[in-house]
Amino acid sequence: MRAVVQRVSRASVTVDGEVVGQIDRGFLVLLGVSDGDGENEVVYMAQKISGLRVFEDEDGKMNLSLADVGGKMLVVSQFTLLGDCRKGRRPSFVAAARPEIADRLYQGFVAEVEGQGIEVETGRFQVHMDVELVNDGPVTLLIDSEKQF
Repeated sequence: MRAVVQRVSRASVTVDGEVVGQIDRGFLVLLGVSDGDGENEVVYMAQKISGLRVFEDEDGKMNLSLADVGGKMLVVSQFTLLGDCRKGRRPSFVAAARPEIADRLYQGFVAEVEGQGIEVETGRFQVHMDVELVNDGPVTLLIDSEKQF
């Protein structure tokens, strides 16, 4: 699994003119599921992202987690994070999981985060979405389950 995590002051996802997910302070997570990912990756990524301490404490240091600040998470499935651009000009997406597997693991990630007491909003799987955000900081992190050790 691969994720782009952005600390936001607000973010939303719109599909065909309808807002389907919206948060104020928290994380916008763009989540890509790799071929070969499973439950171990779901748990690892959910715990890692939920526990990130990137919100300022009273001393202005990034020391607080999403739960500490009462933040929410907006999770958007994004298979293009698995695009391989090393050859040619057209990305290859062979490393991305098949849609039926990716959707199950995406939903598993959302459930795992909710199980940690964090409120989660989502986009819609396998449809065109307009994503808007105000990146707070800016703070943007890349997290890849393959690089956990």
